[in-house]
Amino acid sequence: MHKTETKEFRNQWIEFIYQLQDDICGTLEQEDGKSIFSNEEWSREEGKGGGGLSKVIENGNVFEKGGVNTSVVFGKVTDIMRKNMTLNGVKWFACGISIVLHPVNPFVPTIHCNYRMFELYDENDEVSDRWFGGGTDLTPYYLLEEDVVHFHHAYKNVCDKFDPSFYPSFKKDCDNYFVNTHRNNERRGIGGIFYDHQRPDEKQNLDFWMNFSKACANAFIPSYLPIVQKRKNIPFNTNQKHWQEIRRGRYVEFNLLHDRGTIFGLKTNGRTESILMSLPPTVRFEYNYQPQSGSEEDKLLQVCLIPREWVGDI
Repeated sequence: MHKTETKEFRNQWIEFIYQLQDDICGTLEQEDGKSIFSNEEWSREEGKGGGGLSKVIENGNVFEKGGVNTSVVFGKVTDIMRKNMTLNGVKWFACGISIVLHPVNPFVPTIHCNYRMFELYDENDEVSDRWFGGGTDLTPYYLLEEDVVHFHHAYKNVCDKFDPSFYPSFKKDCDNYFVNTHRNNERRGIGGIFYDHQRPDEKQNLDFWMNFSKACANAFIPSYLPIVQKRKNIPFNTNQKHWQEIRRGRYVEFNLLHDRGTIFGLKTNGRTESILMSLPPTVRFEYNYQPQSGSEEDKLLQVCLIPREWVGDI
């Protein structure tokens, strides 16, 4: 693929993520009914490494904090990147959309998704490697099984349209990725799908992986919005809010200690505010906190310790 084709291919993805950002923010603002997303365009400090558009919502009726961010960034491969991320190239390019929503109501799950394209270039500015990655995962605070089943079905249906082997494989990868290994392999939530470094081959070309990533990103609203609408008005008490903040603490631990996207962004001099947008507004860290055995809180914790299969026929 020569340089003109490379640019045209990249632009297809760039146009898609910016349009999706607008569509998702409009839908979420309508659902919240109070707050609207702020808009902040930013560029990398070097002045020549690209930038992005951060859209953040705060203090809403439904969403306590959330962000829908797009970025188109590039630069030279540094020694740190070669060592820590095993990137063998001269220059790199990354473009993606990242979404995190932290709801007010503890019966509404937190959700995260990220879909991206990455390229490496050689000394002649030719593409030496290219891959797609992404995923969507759900972090509930209370285990409402019909919501979890709905969410997993949404992504199984998308995967099955492209390759029936995708859902079981990417579901397992998700279960094994969003793990606080320092806490006895406790999962951040109930998973979803996750894939990375998906390169074109004779069976599945570049268009295949772009179309698959677009379909997964487009599934964000139908996978999540029905859950929000069903649970956002459930009454909750201070104890349930307390538990939400305990679990948010685990979310913070994963993002700061283990998440590759966070680490990549910080090590490539990314925009700190956009990278840490994923963190919830309030959290609790209490020494050796354990929910009461058999409680609703404990039921949630048990599925985080031992992942389950949520849809049949996989």
